[in-house]
Amino acid sequence: MPTPNALPAFHHNFDNFLSYLRDPEVSSTSISPIRFSNVLKVDIQVLAAQAHVHRNTISRAPTSEGVQRFLRDALRVIRAANDLSGDVERTIFWYRNEPLPAFLYKTAEQLVSDGRTEDLIRYIQSLEAGFAG
Repeated sequence: MPTPNALPAFHHNFDNFLSYLRDPEVSSTSISPIRFSNVLKVDIQVLAAQAHVHRNTISRAPTSEGVQRFLRDALRVIRAANDLSGDVERTIFWYRNEPLPAFLYKTAEQLVSDGRTEDLIRYIQSLEAGFAG
C-alpha cells in the first residue's frame, strides 16, 4: 500500500490525477495545494507566488478562495491539454515547461499565474479544432 506522500502513476488517467488531488483531511470539496505542488514538483513558495497569495496561506488556509481559484484554473488548463494528449504526465510537463509562441513564449503555468486562463483554454481548443479537422 503506497504511503500518503507517494505519488501515484497517472499516465493516461486524468480522473486518477484529480482524485489524488482531493485530500479529505483538508476538505472534501477542495484541491490540496500540497498534493498539487508534489505532483508538479513546485516548491510551496513558488506555488504561493503563482497564486498571488502569501506563502503561509498555502499551509494555513489551503481552502482559501485565492488558492483554490488558482488550482482550479490550473486544472482546467491541464484537463483541456490532457484531452488532446491523453497522457497526464506528458501534459504536466507541457504545462510547466513548453514555451508557447502564441503567448510570447510564456509557459501555460506562467499564463495561468498571469490570469490568462481563458485565453489559454481558447488556444488549446483551437489546437484541438485544427487537429480534429
